[in-house]
Amino acid sequence: MKRILTIAALCLGAALLAGCPKKPGNFEEGATGSQVPSSSTQSAGGAGGPSTTVTPLGGDQEGVTGGRGGAESAAGKIIYFDFDKSEIKPEYADLISATARDLTSHPTLKIKLEGNTDERGTREYNIGLGERRAQAVRRALLLQGVAEAQITTVSYGAERPAAEGDDETAWSQNRRVELVYLP
Repeated sequence: MKRILTIAALCLGAALLAGCPKKPGNFEEGATGSQVPSSSTQSAGGAGGPSTTVTPLGGDQEGVTGGRGGAESAAGKIIYFDFDKSEIKPEYADLISATARDLTSHPTLKIKLEGNTDERGTREYNIGLGERRAQAVRRALLLQGVAEAQITTVSYGAERPAAEGDDETAWSQNRRVELVYLP
């Protein structure tokens, strides 16, 4: 029985990663009642949360390298997403471009894209959504000339929350892809 459940879980995960249609029924309704996926998009200042700007470590707003180089300055580079979405918001275009410039000018640098979700939804769905988010950032970097060998992706789903809590403020901080330079 355990073997059948494991195989079923693997098949479901593969189907989600292959781009199956979203199943809104997998989500529990949030406390505010407005967390059900819909066809309308959220405004950047609305329920998408306070995460409309990049929050680099040390306040560096000049790109990934910030005059230093690679690994130290990439810490804290995060791209936030709207609820149940994997599309990159326009305000992260500069971060993507700066990261791509950094990677293309330093071919030995490698980056790991860590996809994360909030706690709502099933574990399998959240792993798939985290992967779709990481892959969206990966595609954006590849389109700007970064070599495939420099990029790895991983999805943690809801397993590594940045903020604890059962409200939109915490959830919005957990819907993210972290850009982590590898040593």
